[in-house]
Amino acid sequence: MEFLGFSLRNQLFVAPMAGVTDRPFRQLCKKMGAALAVSEMVTSNSLLYGSAKTRRRANHEGEVAPIAVQIAGANPSMMADAARYNVDRGAQIIDINMGCPARKICNVMAGSALLRDESLVRQILDAVVHAVPNTPVTLKIRTGWDKDHRNALSILKIAEQSGIRALAMHGRTRACGYSGQAEYDTIRSVKAQAGIPVIANGDIGSPEKAKQVLDITHADAVMIGRAAQGRPWLFREIEHFLKTGTYLPPPRVSEIHQVLLDHLEDLYLFYGFETGVGIGRKHISWYTRGLVGSAAFRGQVNHLPTVDRQRQAVNDFFSALGERHERLPYLAPDPDTTTPGHASLEDLAA
Repeated sequence: MEFLGFSLRNQLFVAPMAGVTDRPFRQLCKKMGAALAVSEMVTSNSLLYGSAKTRRRANHEGEVAPIAVQIAGANPSMMADAARYNVDRGAQIIDINMGCPARKICNVMAGSALLRDESLVRQILDAVVHAVPNTPVTLKIRTGWDKDHRNALSILKIAEQSGIRALAMHGRTRACGYSGQAEYDTIRSVKAQAGIPVIANGDIGSPEKAKQVLDITHADAVMIGRAAQGRPWLFREIEHFLKTGTYLPPPRVSEIHQVLLDHLEDLYLFYGFETGVGIGRKHISWYTRGLVGSAAFRGQVNHLPTVDRQRQAVNDFFSALGERHERLPYLAPDPDTTTPGHASLEDLAA
């Protein structure tokens, strides 16, 4: 797939997620089949450029291209500065966050709160595009502010006029948060009128769902977020299904044991041992979610204070699991949900 001047292996992108899509996670997802991974959002507040957190988020050492960095803020000049700052540090794509529904972001009129002010949207997009003329700028949005104010089509037109090169769209309003079913009908309507690539995002957690969303929305790519937490091999499963129409078997316990250990080591190196252990806890919880016998294990891991004890707990759990099962034994798949008021995938395909 050709995308913004880059030759990508497929149509599968990793969604930017605060506290999740750090460099270790992005690299792992790319290794596991994702074509592009967008960083967790970087503040546009220049006063924070010197913080350790901001420096880590701007650290792309050894990262596989293309390097995509998401910036967030509500001041056009500061957003332009943030774009230049990150391009100077290796960013090859700048993504603008107008999709985050978190209160702490929306309360300062950033993220999806910006969808309420189309004039400010235009000012921000113009400022960022002009600040980095040799770097493609993309935009991530929601369908609107709430069910009575779905303005994604208006935002698309503003984006195209400003020189935005691609639009990622989470199929919910800001008011919906992450509840209900994603509005694939809205994404399809936007794609039908778009002159730039459109990436569909929301509730894509299985190979068949990815294919359905691509078929129904006609999107150029799909963006996967929460479903990849603790399951980065989802990208290779989807890639295989899109190519062959067949499913890969669940991964071997021994393989995921090693994947998790390697991921933890990357976290320890990237954050330092103390912070790495804390961040490792949530990843261990995600990796083992739904596995037979994992509930008690997750409670235990959350109280282990050191790298050695965390490693040993992971080794003990997966060694015991591997003695009983060759491949990952999930208790049950996560069901797709359907919310009244929006068309289901089957309705849209009819």
